[in-house]
Amino acid sequence: MTDNSIRLDHVVLWVRDPVASADFYEKTLGMEPLRVTEFAAGTASFPSVRLNDETIFDLAPLPLAARMDAVPGAVESAGHPVNHVCLSLPGEDFDALRARLEERAVPVSDFSYDAFGARGMAKRSFYFRDPDGNIFEARHYD
Repeated sequence: MTDNSIRLDHVVLWVRDPVASADFYEKTLGMEPLRVTEFAAGTASFPSVRLNDETIFDLAPLPLAARMDAVPGAVESAGHPVNHVCLSLPGEDFDALRARLEERAVPVSDFSYDAFGARGMAKRSFYFRDPDGNIFEARHYD
């Protein structure tokens, strides 16, 4: 990838309880929570979690939808999660994530093999939901 390539900056997920969601993403996926204290104090509209150095997930509370009027029809998007978000991890981290999900009794799908993605064919992948019903795919290429 070159420095001027298009990159994913953030994904906004509609959630019922942003603090609980941040806790889920931190403890289950190992993502760094951002602005949780500020959100709880009422000085930030929503918290976020850091996926990597360049990408975050914003955890938007459902009542925020009423203020989403920049694009026609955006208000109606609250409660409609994306189809799924795919996370690519190294093999060891992939196995550790699945173990953490199972420890927390989060249902996971069976493994899929040789699924096509941004980096070619992934060796294994599986799906799971966050507490708000957003679907994630975890995969590894190595």
